[in-house]
Amino acid sequence: MKLEEAIKQTKFKHEHHKVLLNLIYTAGVINAAQTRFFKAYDISPQQYNVLRILRGQYPNAACVGLVQERMLDQMSNASRLVEKLKQKKLLSRKECKVDRRQVDLVITESGLSVLAEIDKNFEDFEMNLAKLNKDEAQTLNLLLDKLCE
Repeated sequence: MKLEEAIKQTKFKHEHHKVLLNLIYTAGVINAAQTRFFKAYDISPQQYNVLRILRGQYPNAACVGLVQERMLDQMSNASRLVEKLKQKKLLSRKECKVDRRQVDLVITESGLSVLAEIDKNFEDFEMNLAKLNKDEAQTLNLLLDKLCE
């Protein structure tokens, strides 16, 4: 659906304004789809991101700061997400032996199992969401990277 149809607006201040609104709208559409997808696994998109980061570190531990640095959503409250994942037994939290102020996080076997289950279905989810061919996706990635420079 075109942005104009979705938000019932035909005129924009300029193309750059339309790009900004389009990015916000599109991010919302994708976020809603992700939330629906991950609901089947009883986690949020942000919790999934934390688990993926920990899986990347596995079998080594990671501190909350490292997780926060690598999160896609920099505004997420990593400590709150970690606590929820700990309650679901998808990660373990331990006091660091070297620095008692630091907390070490390790993904559990249950966490790895959840990610393995998600991995089976996630590519289909991504491909259904993407309406772009490979060249279009590469171009869009270049343009989005340029916006973040």
